[in-house]
Amino acid sequence: QVQLEESGGGLVQTGGSLELSCVASASILEINAMAWYRQAPGKQRELVGQVTSGGYTTYEDPVKGRFTISRDPAKNTVYLQMNSLKPEDAGVYFCAAQRTPLRPGFYEYYYWGQGTQVTVSS
Repeated sequence: QVQLEESGGGLVQTGGSLELSCVASASILEINAMAWYRQAPGKQRELVGQVTSGGYTTYEDPVKGRFTISRDPAKNTVYLQMNSLKPEDAGVYFCAAQRTPLRPGFYEYYYWGQGTQVTVSS
């Protein structure tokens, strides 16, 4: 059982930056992967990026070059640094942990946080 708690959401202007945090109740080095997802009103939840236990990160096209995932194993925390924010980045951001493969390149995550709201004003 892994509990996840996100924080750091808020209101930011277009072009601004925000850093989200996700604290896990277990060692993140023992979790095979962690991810950030987001869900905008009326839309499906979408993957933002992932980080494996070995530190390998991947990002979805809409955020490449603007968002960065990092982690601090000593604090069992994963971060999402968001720069050059756009109105379309707004939504609830979720942290997820422990993935299982569905098909090549696609995974299902088992543990989820409650989410943190990000609002981007134009």
